[in-house]
Amino acid sequence: MTNVIVKSTARPVTPLGILTEKLAVVVQEVKQHSDLPESLVTEIHQAWSLAAGLDSYLEECTTPESPALATLAKTTAQEAWGEHFSGGTTVRPLEQEMLSGHIEGQTLKMFVHMTKAKKVLEIGMFTGYSALAMAEALPEDGLLVACEVDPYAAEIGQKAFAQSPHGTKIRVELGAALATLHRLAEAGESFDLVFIDADKKEYTEYFQLLLDTNLLAANGFICVDNTLLQGEVYLAPEKRSVNGEAIAQFNHTVSRDPRVEQVLLPLRDGLTIIRRTTP
Repeated sequence: MTNVIVKSTARPVTPLGILTEKLAVVVQEVKQHSDLPESLVTEIHQAWSLAAGLDSYLEECTTPESPALATLAKTTAQEAWGEHFSGGTTVRPLEQEMLSGHIEGQTLKMFVHMTKAKKVLEIGMFTGYSALAMAEALPEDGLLVACEVDPYAAEIGQKAFAQSPHGTKIRVELGAALATLHRLAEAGESFDLVFIDADKKEYTEYFQLLLDTNLLAANGFICVDNTLLQGEVYLAPEKRSVNGEAIAQFNHTVSRDPRVEQVLLPLRDGLTIIRRTTP
């Protein structure tokens, strides 16, 4: 049984990360009480070990990210996002935790391989990690259209794309996501796979627009990030943030739409996979 607790410098933004941090506090508190039953102390340490060891083990057992993705992740982590927003460089608050990261990036890349998608739409690019991960799985004539509202974040992504042989498969659409989606729909664009990771309050609108138009191809798939929203969706409703309530409503809407079937995976902050079942 180990007593070593390693804390991440990044803010925990997943149910598992938050749970691990809270258990670490409990472990430290237990150390201050020598009168506790040894069996209870052991159980608490084992609970923390189970939670704390999972993410690192997933990293170990997952195919490593490409050098281009590793560089982009490092660049994103080193940015002073708070200063950029307060100084007017970015148009909205951004943080390094918005990056999809290694495990989710490899998952999305695998989905592109599995679905044999040739056209991918990403709603919410940030600095482009997930876009580049999916582009790496696209065929040479494949296309990924990435929507991003923040010019500064998009610029970081485009610089990274230029350093990768797969960057030419990515087309960045700068502007508000809903406006971009309407423009793409009017142009007759259609996509085999869509990844949603943008304004949580607009998730339901993205979903409805994808299904109500031909933006999502017949038998197409939608992957949706943050559908557990740090556990808010299944904890006390009165404690939900605005985003937590929006995601809870989105999950409710999807689960009752007869045009799709879906599964919510406890990957990172929740990843829902949606399959279109009817035209």
